[in-house]
Amino acid sequence: MSEAALAVTRQGRKPRPQHVSKAQSRSQILEAARRVAARDGARDLSLRSVAAEAGFAPAGLYGYFRSKDELLLALAADDLTQLARAMRDAGGLKGAAATALALLGGTETMAAASQALPREGGGDAERLFNGRMIAALRALSEVSGLPSDNRQNQCDVVLVAAALAGLALLERSGRLGALGFQTGEILSRLESRFAHP
Repeated sequence: MSEAALAVTRQGRKPRPQHVSKAQSRSQILEAARRVAARDGARDLSLRSVAAEAGFAPAGLYGYFRSKDELLLALAADDLTQLARAMRDAGGLKGAAATALALLGGTETMAAASQALPREGGGDAERLFNGRMIAALRALSEVSGLPSDNRQNQCDVVLVAAALAGLALLERSGRLGALGFQTGEILSRLESRFAHP
């Protein structure tokens, strides 16, 4: 072991094994962050707790994510990728909507990431998040039969996505039932308003 690696090890930090790529380490950090977010809540996620979960020194995470916000955006971007795939597999607006609700209801990374988005001039993490969001909107457009060929139709797709995000929030918090509604009732109404053959 090199003298530098020994010095790092003496300080309680584990160097990244040479056979592990930076992409693999990043993936391990994201998996650890997801476990911490599930246990402690995404809004209460800290880089220190993620580092401990992943077996990294806290400072070691900065080589992968510059801040908690950047880490949250990366988690949400991964969630958006899963969401787009799941909606494509579900077929039809009602199936895609039910799938979206299941995924959005099981995680709070999207809500936490919305707080992490910068007001102005974002970096790579924001561009990644935005790209994945656009891909999820395209998937919703495709499976629901909502064309996205003009501004009005694109607005409809965003409106359906916003309705699903809001519905997931109401359902997750128990407020939908408190209002006297059931998820299936709302999804049927959404489908009757927006689904196209």
